[in-house]
Amino acid sequence: MKLAVMATTSASYFSAAFVFLVALNFLSFQVITASGHAPNDSDYLGFMLNLEYLDGEFYSYGVFGNDLDSISPNLSQGGPRPIGGQKANLDPLVTEIIKEFAYEQVGHIRAITQATGGFPRPLINISRALFSLLVDLAVGYPLLPPFDPYANTVNYLIAAQALNYDGVVGYVYINANLNTDAANRLGASLLGTKAGQNAVVRALLYERANQTVAPYNLTVANIVSRIAEFGNKVARGGLEEGIIVPITLGAENRTVTNVLSADTNSLSYARTPGEILRILYGTGNECVPGGFFPARANGQIARTCITI
Repeated sequence: MKLAVMATTSASYFSAAFVFLVALNFLSFQVITASGHAPNDSDYLGFMLNLEYLDGEFYSYGVFGNDLDSISPNLSQGGPRPIGGQKANLDPLVTEIIKEFAYEQVGHIRAITQATGGFPRPLINISRALFSLLVDLAVGYPLLPPFDPYANTVNYLIAAQALNYDGVVGYVYINANLNTDAANRLGASLLGTKAGQNAVVRALLYERANQTVAPYNLTVANIVSRIAEFGNKVARGGLEEGIIVPITLGAENRTVTNVLSADTNSLSYARTPGEILRILYGTGNECVPGGFFPARANGQIARTCITI
């Protein structure tokens, strides 16, 4: 099926790729109608637990070649092991940074679980095939050889930015909707660390902005921008920008540097859970799973398809 996708071009390519992305959900599912349940603090924080699992597994496999349970036994509460994770070929500096991130994710998952009761890790797909397909869709044509997020430091950072950013904008949204002091303190603390992780990754990418991503005729800045634009189209809400932007979009319209993706007042963008799921499912529909969560994300918001 992969060969069939890679052989198609233009509109037919995008159609075949979309079908393939949904087909990555190899478990049967039904579209669930939106629930009338109004999300509470536990629902919002529980939704973000999905993203903490996703980022954490990508980091853990990237540096250790194993899942988060290898760091903290039973952290996944019996959830299935991720699909396709593997150790990445990282340089020494980035290895230590990602190792710290992996440990931080353990703390995030523990903190949310203690506050809400948590839930088992959902089925997560972090395979080379999935990342390759998403990058193909973003750049507009199939890359040859296929993009491999685990091949080297640059590729891994590009993939990490694509995942980590959704955590930042997700926390910005949910923090505005939390009601209790305890939930607000936890949400703010999680946002602080998540934003820090994203700033580090984007700074490392900016340092390499004009570097060509071998063997493609594309720079780091070009691929990051195209992934952001693709996410914006699929999400149909919220915003993400590349690491270099036109000066009219830079801070105070005085710089093309865009290490932090932010609005005209340099305030962080926000995305709703629905907008985030449209991206992470890869289907453009928060009620139709696939992509990074082939059997649907967990928690009240995702499982009942609450439209927010």
